[in-house]
Amino acid sequence: MKTPLITKQGYNDLEKELDELWRIERPEVTKKVSWAASLGDRSENADYQYNKKRLREVDRRVRYLRKCLEHLKIVEYHPEQEGKVFFGAWVEVESEQGDRLKFRITGYDEIFNRKDYISIDSPMARALLKKEVDDEAEVKTEAGAMIWYINAIEYEK
Repeated sequence: MKTPLITKQGYNDLEKELDELWRIERPEVTKKVSWAASLGDRSENADYQYNKKRLREVDRRVRYLRKCLEHLKIVEYHPEQEGKVFFGAWVEVESEQGDRLKFRITGYDEIFNRKDYISIDSPMARALLKKEVDDEAEVKTEAGAMIWYINAIEYEK
């Protein structure tokens, strides 16, 4: 189960993607499907088969985004969050071995194609919530437990 939270920026990105898919990509692909269908035998028509498949992918993503945007709750920054880890925070952590990571805690729908974002539902994010700089957090995963120290917490205002 994913937590239905999202940052304002993430919400705007999903709205933009939906708009582009619906107004630009879908009409283009629909034209290609119609053109390829007009050529006759569809069973051996690669253009038709590829674009029909692409149209299904676009429609599936459009349905997902519409449903998703309806249920997501935008979480805005509040000054009371300062100094503690909450949704939307950029957090820098360090392991006992000296490994450093910096990431932003966001909603599930924002983490794709971003190596510097983690989901609020991840073990790391759950362990860090409400902690402060210099606190330690025990992150439990299938690989075992690991201790991380919080070096910095920042918010985009």
